[in-house]
Amino acid sequence: MWTRKDIKEFKDSIRREEKESIIKVGHGEIVTVRVPTQEEGSCLYWEFATDSYDIGFGVLFEWTPPTEDSNVSVHISDIEDEESDPDEAVDTQDIESGGKVRLTKDQAPMSVIVPIYRRDCHEEVYAGSHAYPSQGVYLLKFDNSYSLWRSKTLYYRVYYTK
Repeated sequence: MWTRKDIKEFKDSIRREEKESIIKVGHGEIVTVRVPTQEEGSCLYWEFATDSYDIGFGVLFEWTPPTEDSNVSVHISDIEDEESDPDEAVDTQDIESGGKVRLTKDQAPMSVIVPIYRRDCHEEVYAGSHAYPSQGVYLLKFDNSYSLWRSKTLYYRVYYTK
């Protein structure tokens, strides 16, 4: 991952061209952007920033073939939705220690590509890329579960290259 300083230009571009890529992440919520791999692609790129305050961010890869619907989708959950039965959990970590992956017996295998850490994305744009390891689904996690009071306005962009 890398950062760049053009945060104002990035947010203005998202406001003009991709309004659906602006999401309010409520306090205590986790937003998951599901990005299926594309047959004609070979590498995923992401960029994101917030208006105020930091947010947790990480990338997981789900080792399941994408379904017929190869569109990007957004899922919002609160911390209770993300927690599973402790007897079924495979791996859990606190956001401050770099990742939170909870797998139950029924979930597809996942790999942590970028561990979940709090990022100062209100100061600069965070960006990254990852070469497809196989067909599957990338899960971009924007984690505001640690925040008791503050919601965050998130600006993001995902795309792939051939």
